[in-house]
Amino acid sequence: MSFRKIMLLATCCGLAISTVGCGSDSDDGDASGPLAGTSVTVGSKDFDEQLVLGQLTVLALKHAGAKVTDETNLGGTNAARAALTSGDIDVYWDYTGTAWISFFHKTDPITDRMEQWQAVHDIDLKDNDLVWMQPAEFNNTYGLAYSKKIADELGSPKTLSDLGAIVRDRPDDATLCVENEFSTRDDGLPGMEKTYGYEVPEGGVTVLDTGIVYTSVDKHDPCNFGEVFTTDGRIKALGLTVLEDDKGFFPLYNAAPVFRSEYYEANEQELKAIFDPITAALDQETMTELNKQVSVDGLRPEQVAKQWLSDQGFLG
Repeated sequence: MSFRKIMLLATCCGLAISTVGCGSDSDDGDASGPLAGTSVTVGSKDFDEQLVLGQLTVLALKHAGAKVTDETNLGGTNAARAALTSGDIDVYWDYTGTAWISFFHKTDPITDRMEQWQAVHDIDLKDNDLVWMQPAEFNNTYGLAYSKKIADELGSPKTLSDLGAIVRDRPDDATLCVENEFSTRDDGLPGMEKTYGYEVPEGGVTVLDTGIVYTSVDKHDPCNFGEVFTTDGRIKALGLTVLEDDKGFFPLYNAAPVFRSEYYEANEQELKAIFDPITAALDQETMTELNKQVSVDGLRPEQVAKQWLSDQGFLG
């Protein structure tokens, strides 16, 4: 076991922060399944949607007969990506926009969903021996939102350009809560400010954990605006208004399973038969509802994943 895995185990179990991904659980799948005799390690990032996608993957691969090691809940994007490229895991879900902007440092997103996916697929396969399977329809892009409770006070802004007017005319109202990645990523706050031609005032940006951003925006304390993921069920539950990205800065973030090519190429047809129907069924409404069941209703990601797979007939 690598030092990184030992530290992950100690952190995860010692702090008891999650019921998934703790202890590198390994489980034999259905001995009669099409992936029987194969071993695969599944990872994910550390927010609700990623935990659900990770558990969908764990359960689907187990059902197909694979021996699955659960390494979900690895941390942020950099941790998950490093685990995949180093071979510590064999698969996790990532987003086309993340790869295009953050991994490949491209500055002009492609507006067509499948063309963007194809471009990402081709670069990652050529340069890194990683295979992006077919993408889901849902687009979990970034957004900035505020509570409807203070709409009148803020002047009911509708667009990110409207936020720029608040920054200019009423800077004390232009307070923003974000999570750490968004505060530094090229496809996050720095790039957005450059595109829109304004900067949130010094001292007006507060960096918080993702979940706390939503509650802080709901309470409009310490911020009036907050970074959100557009498939997050808390947007509707809390009555938040998402500002329109009127200059089209944020790229498409369609999620797809990303496999190391060694495992994928050895099991290509089996993996297509498993995951293509799953990604085809994950539209915007569906993913938002699954996220809500975790972040609002308090269900565990593995519960949500198993119920949905069963309801869709993917577990037989």
